[in-house]
Amino acid sequence: MTSPQFNHGAHEMLDVHEVLSMAVSTLNKYTMLRPMVKDSELLDILNRQYTFIEQEYNTTLDCFRSGKDPAVPTQSYKMKQDNNFDYGLQSKQPVAPIGSENEINDQVISTFMLGAMKSAASFKTMAALEATNPVVRRVLADSLPNCIEMAYEISIYQNKHGYYQVPQLAEADMKIIQQAYSPAMQPVGV
Repeated sequence: MTSPQFNHGAHEMLDVHEVLSMAVSTLNKYTMLRPMVKDSELLDILNRQYTFIEQEYNTTLDCFRSGKDPAVPTQSYKMKQDNNFDYGLQSKQPVAPIGSENEINDQVISTFMLGAMKSAASFKTMAALEATNPVVRRVLADSLPNCIEMAYEISIYQNKHGYYQVPQLAEADMKIIQQAYSPAMQPVGV
């Protein structure tokens, strides 16, 4: 019988190490970028996400170290804004890599934030799939919707400011795709 503290497989140890390392990197990035944020709405998002990511990091670390339920369970991230997107593409200047830190602006910062949340979702998913400790697996799995919600919040912010454009198919094309599938029918005898 393995003690809860060491109830972790090798994949889990290495994958959770990556998840925790990525969380530290994200927190560090948010700290470095905070003074460069110009828009108060983006600063509010960054600060709320930082606080949430920090607590989620501590929750994951707690259960990873102990192998038991964390003192603070996984919370649910709640964004402030609505979920309205502007659809369509507008012609704009091509994006290029920045040449100096003076070019870091709210678009660059929000893109860093979105990339961090997308990466966190991928790493947490991979770690949860091979976690042998049931508590760690549950904490990782429960944290995935938070990554999704934070990424969604940033994409809405970016869309509102023209940084993240959303092309849309014609309604007739969407209808064809939506109608391309039928509900599954339970086979006879099952």
